[in-house]
Amino acid sequence: VQLQASGGGLVQAGGSLRLSCAASGRTFSSYGMGWFRQAPGKEREFVAAINWSGGSTIYADSVKGRFTISRDNAKNTVYLQMNSLKPEDTAVYYCAARLQRYYSDSQYEYHYWGQGTQVTVSS
Repeated sequence: VQLQASGGGLVQAGGSLRLSCAASGRTFSSYGMGWFRQAPGKEREFVAAINWSGGSTIYADSVKGRFTISRDNAKNTVYLQMNSLKPEDTAVYYCAARLQRYYSDSQYEYHYWGQGTQVTVSS
């Protein structure tokens, strides 16, 4: 499985971005998918995850109500809509896939990772 993340950029506080993660392979619909982020000098942290069908999601408390994860299995793509962005959201964002249908908030339970896309929020 190869994952290609895109959509990052520079945005002012209060703005929005939508990240995309395109996956290769014909079994994308069988994977739980997640987004994680890593800020400079900090450990990678969980952001959001979604189960195989898109019917169940989970979010970190820090992004709940502002970010929305979704997926389009016909396009082999998972999205992260980020609204009301804050400077503390600045990080490299990574998408990840796990070889099980249900999501996890633990990075150690994901098997494949994308290359990351930079999100910078200016104050």
